Amino acid sequence: MRVARGTARRSRVSCPPAAYGARWEQKRGSVGDVEQGSETTGEKLLVVDDDPFIARLLEIELAAAGYQVRVANDGQQAMDAVAQEPPDLVITDVMMPHVDGFELTRSLRQDPRTATISVIILTARGLSADKLEGFAIGADDYIVKPFDTPELLARVRGVLRRKREMKDESPLTGLPGNNRVQEEIEAKVAGEEDFAMLLVDLDRFKAFNDHYGFPRGDKVIQDLAHLMEDIVDELGGEEGFVGHLGGDDFVVVVSSAAAALVADTIVQRFDASVPGYYDDEDLARGWIEVLNRRGEPQRYEPIALSIGVASTQRRAFAHFAEAMAIATEMKNFTKATPGSSWAIDRRGG
Repeated sequence: MRVARGTARRSRVSCPPAAYGARWEQKRGSVGDVEQGSETTGEKLLVVDDDPFIARLLEIELAAAGYQVRVANDGQQAMDAVAQEPPDLVITDVMMPHVDGFELTRSLRQDPRTATISVIILTARGLSADKLEGFAIGADDYIVKPFDTPELLARVRGVLRRKREMKDESPLTGLPGNNRVQEEIEAKVAGEEDFAMLLVDLDRFKAFNDHYGFPRGDKVIQDLAHLMEDIVDELGGEEGFVGHLGGDDFVVVVSSAAAALVADTIVQRFDASVPGYYDDEDLARGWIEVLNRRGEPQRYEPIALSIGVASTQRRAFAHFAEAMAIATEMKNFTKATPGSSWAIDRRGG
């Protein structure tokens, strides 16, 4: 992404070495001003380049954007720096002595301790074969020299954003996690948008897990996630959202008008799937027997859903916690109903 002409200064790393000295002095005089006026991300970057001019320029530009930046002059130095303190992102040149950028990337990906570090490969080699090799060994992005600084910063922000999104993702269901759920609700609250938040909870799931084991329990969680995604795609509109808070707790966000239909459809389709998770003899009996916390055998009916719904149809929410509190209250209320059920708050604010 490039800044429109006339709207910002554009720096390129293709200038001759003699020009770098002037650029450094210019940037030294402005770094403090830029940092004071920008939001510091605090994310840690490692720049790896055997050209000291380019390495220094990148260090200044990235520091001015609010990142914590270290510099290494070759791949071996980079590996040593990573071992001392793993960065969030490595920006590495390809052609370097000792250990080149491809070998560095490959080493990072092969070590479980560094496999999740993001990598941007920076090089003058723009052939498709080189790019394909970079992506094949695990690079997150590939930038060809010369480049514009705004483009570099945009690529860095993009890679780090994807890293944060992947980090905040349920490994079991692939759904957005707690932070993404909160961001989704907070954005709607701030924009005064119409929405309903469905807090979905599995009843008697711990007993099911204890009786049948985690593999079958994980399948229930994954199937429920896919079921809700399908229903939201079908009935929730383009703004529909499904998140996984962890364990057996989910959040679904749809319009207030669609909330009742979506909740009812989730309950009906889930109940239809429940018999398939039980052994025939348990299904025929109508319960499973599991030791409770006191070590006593206790009978548990089949798993079911409790869904509490907080809606802006008759009230506005000030923040995420308020919407969550209402949804939790409704969920707890509906737990008193046998089997799967849902309840929506229809009180005015």
